[in-house]
Amino acid sequence: MNLPLILLALPLISAAVILLVTRKQQSISALIGTASTAAMFVASLLFLAAKDGETTLLHWATVPGLDLTLGATVDQLSRGMMFVVTTIGLLVHIFSLAYMKDDAAKSRYFGNLSLFMFSMTGIVLADNFAMMFIFWELVGVSSYLLIGHWYTKNSAADAAKKAFCTNRVGDFGFMAGILLVWGLTGSITFSGIEAALPAVSTAYPALITAAVLCVFAGAAGKSAQAPLHVWLPDAMEGPTPVSALIHAATMVAAGVYMLVRVFFLVEASATAAEAISWIGGITALLAALMATQQDDIKKILAYSTLSQLGYMVMAVGLLAGEAAMFHLFTHAFFKALLFLGSGAIIYACHHEQNIWKMGGLWKKLPITAITFLIGTAALVAFPGTSGFWSKELILEAAYEKNNILFWIAVGTAFLTAFYMTRAFVVTFFGKARSENADHAKEVPMIMWLPLAILAVPAVIAGYKIFYGPASALHPTGHEFHLGPVFFASIGTLILGVGLGFALYAGRNTDRLSIPLFKRRFFLDEIYQGIIAVFHDGLATISDLLDELLVDGLISKGGGGLASGIGNTLRRLQSGNLQGYAFLFGAGVIALIYFTVFSV
Repeated sequence: MNLPLILLALPLISAAVILLVTRKQQSISALIGTASTAAMFVASLLFLAAKDGETTLLHWATVPGLDLTLGATVDQLSRGMMFVVTTIGLLVHIFSLAYMKDDAAKSRYFGNLSLFMFSMTGIVLADNFAMMFIFWELVGVSSYLLIGHWYTKNSAADAAKKAFCTNRVGDFGFMAGILLVWGLTGSITFSGIEAALPAVSTAYPALITAAVLCVFAGAAGKSAQAPLHVWLPDAMEGPTPVSALIHAATMVAAGVYMLVRVFFLVEASATAAEAISWIGGITALLAALMATQQDDIKKILAYSTLSQLGYMVMAVGLLAGEAAMFHLFTHAFFKALLFLGSGAIIYACHHEQNIWKMGGLWKKLPITAITFLIGTAALVAFPGTSGFWSKELILEAAYEKNNILFWIAVGTAFLTAFYMTRAFVVTFFGKARSENADHAKEVPMIMWLPLAILAVPAVIAGYKIFYGPASALHPTGHEFHLGPVFFASIGTLILGVGLGFALYAGRNTDRLSIPLFKRRFFLDEIYQGIIAVFHDGLATISDLLDELLVDGLISKGGGGLASGIGNTLRRLQSGNLQGYAFLFGAGVIALIYFTVFSV
């Protein structure tokens, strides 16, 4: 049984059927998409037991020096990631059955979800850069469609375009990196590149560094690392289940997954690895600072995602790829839980997203509140939860290799505990601050059931028993020791949670006002200014060239010359017989003159 082919075919067939055949049958489309993802989940369970190896799915083209194929890598990394994608995907589809039940474009929504599942599966299974880049771009397209699902709303349409354009910047670097790697090693398959790398890295260290940094640019775009992070918070304009699927567990994790897949490249350049670690650390800190001043519950979680992705990227740069993937695995579950939980809150509060217009929801939404608390505990790394174990590995890697990055990571952990306590206290405690919150009631079972299911791995995904012997996202043989890392972690947790309660318990307004954080360090305004200057400058130059060359010389100059000649010739056609006779006589005289006197 060719499981990789089945995993790719199921969502592709689902997307084609929904978008081409059942688009007008909204409920049928939703069921087809959900059933397809359920079948993928079953296939991914079987995939966990598949033997390691590489499988060629399709020969695409062969040219001298390059063999383009669609192939699948079956190993512990792809098996574990496939389990994450299908598990979160299935629960998101189930949640969406209720959340999107009244949406007029439900078929398009589920069709685009299937397209995304197909694209993400291709990235996970790819055994070469060409295949990965194709599906990488398909993920970009499908995320654009999902973010802009409500495209009649200007903010959603703008967010979709922003995500698409920002990712194109990173993808340009990714493409350049792929070409550099191919030129240096003569291969685009990961196994071929790894085999050729030792000799090449010794002969061309500077080019290898350039290649790794270019490849990382692609990861920075997809995983929203500074300075290409600005698209992710705006992407919250899409439906909340989309945020849970592509902006918490899968699409944004694709960059980290790709870096771990080509970890041998990162190891080949110490300079590139150090740059990657610093970008990850800075992103983690900046995003956490911005999260402390956000009022939209989804944007708080979006900046939290940015911060946690920064942790993962920093771990990759510190050459702790195992820790990065472990945190990716645990983060997928508890962040999907939090995003779907926020969706349940928004649904119950009649699509209100401002936490300061909520309050008192603990008694009104008991199941949602308890599961959200579990997700929050995992995110702030409460001891015993999955997030605690994976974050500890990253902190240990930073402690051993870079003291400055260690303290940046510790500061980020403090901020995470603070802003998540703020969000939880303001949302669930106190009195209802709006009519929507006052009339809120628990969501239907089809919505809270995925939350209850996700709450389990949010707690136990840090324990090896959760994985079994077939998966290897858990760091094997890791022993946890008390020491500076443990005390720093516990200390920041206590301080962050305590400060959050002290400042926000029983409060109806924010006691902190830091415009720099609230306005996201004014990075969006800076980008808009830069784009405006260059865009308007190019537009002005183009307008001048158009006026001078096109309108002036070509249109007006050429047109004027043609018009002048036409006017001159037109005067010769007066319709006067005497004039024609005169011209005829003049022509005869001229002919005689040139015939006789030119000899």
